[in-house]
Amino acid sequence: MMMENTKTDTAFRKMLFRRDLVAANVRWLLCSQICWNYERMMSTGYLYTMLPLLKKLYPEQGDRKEMMHMHNQFFNTNPLVGGLILGIDMAIEEREKMASKEVVTGIKTGLMGPFAGVGDTIFGVILPTICGSIAAYMGLQGNVMGVVIWVIVNILVIGVRFTFLPLGYSQGTKLVNDFSDKLNALTDAAVLLGITVVGALIPTVVKATVPFVYQSGKVELKMQDMLDQIMPSLVPALLVALIYMLLGHKKMTSTKAILLVMLLGIVLYNLKILG
Repeated sequence: MMMENTKTDTAFRKMLFRRDLVAANVRWLLCSQICWNYERMMSTGYLYTMLPLLKKLYPEQGDRKEMMHMHNQFFNTNPLVGGLILGIDMAIEEREKMASKEVVTGIKTGLMGPFAGVGDTIFGVILPTICGSIAAYMGLQGNVMGVVIWVIVNILVIGVRFTFLPLGYSQGTKLVNDFSDKLNALTDAAVLLGITVVGALIPTVVKATVPFVYQSGKVELKMQDMLDQIMPSLVPALLVALIYMLLGHKKMTSTKAILLVMLLGIVLYNLKILG
């Protein structure tokens, strides 16, 4: 095993340096949510941040196009902590190149949800609530320090944000070094993590119930209660499975799938089939 690791380290040629991380940090800071849309959300900003690095890591045009297509898939997290995911991604791709595709996809899918929760809580709720209320109260009292405090807090947030991408890169490097001879295990773990997170999101994000109630005399049978006894959130899971199956067809796009869901929702709701 030691010989295998030594061989891997010898073959590895470092291609990303501090200036590359700084440039990526600036791109993510300014453009993480460019072209934000409901189909892919932050994918364009992610791809734009990675683009200069992809040109360095993948000299072959075909490989570069394939990785660009992968990075342009759906991605959404809190932009302030998203640099951690970017850093881990860069470290893995730098060492494993095309072999990292499935690993990176799984890591992005698996981490964007938990990181969004942490980032939204800290930077979207706690800091604005505490620091913002203090600054606002001082401002209402005519104290100019309220404005100064709020400006300083935001500058500090930007400073902290700039540390996340290098931190993710260093931790990603350690991750790849530890698993250099276990890439398949790392890939399986990342994919499993992504599938688990997506599966857990289905009952919390997709809301669909069956309001039909069967009545015969004094007997009343609620269809939704029956379905819940079979499997909770069965209808949302079936709807997601249907859309996933439809997206497997070449002529079906994400936009068409969204329009189809909207149309089905309107029709089935008026027919009292779904609520």
